[in-house]
Amino acid sequence: MGRKIKLTITESKCRSGFHRKGQEFIIDEDKTICPPICMELWHYAYPYVWALLNGATSDNAEGGKSKSNNVICPDEGRVKLHIEVIEDKV
Repeated sequence: MGRKIKLTITESKCRSGFHRKGQEFIIDEDKTICPPICMELWHYAYPYVWALLNGATSDNAEGGKSKSNNVICPDEGRVKLHIEVIEDKV
């Protein structure tokens, strides 16, 4: 088993009510498919998910590296999504 990524909705003022704060979705590198989130949010999240699945890290505020990232909805930032590696067995 390889890397797993968790997506967590950390804030939601979604116009359609589609997303709720606290929703979580798991992406498994062996089964990378679009989770049940709106396509606009997935469009923003996917590059980070792909990068983390392939071992990338992000710079963090403390000057270090992190296996996570945050994205916001293109609809005026109404939904915030935290993306993180939760299993890293290579």
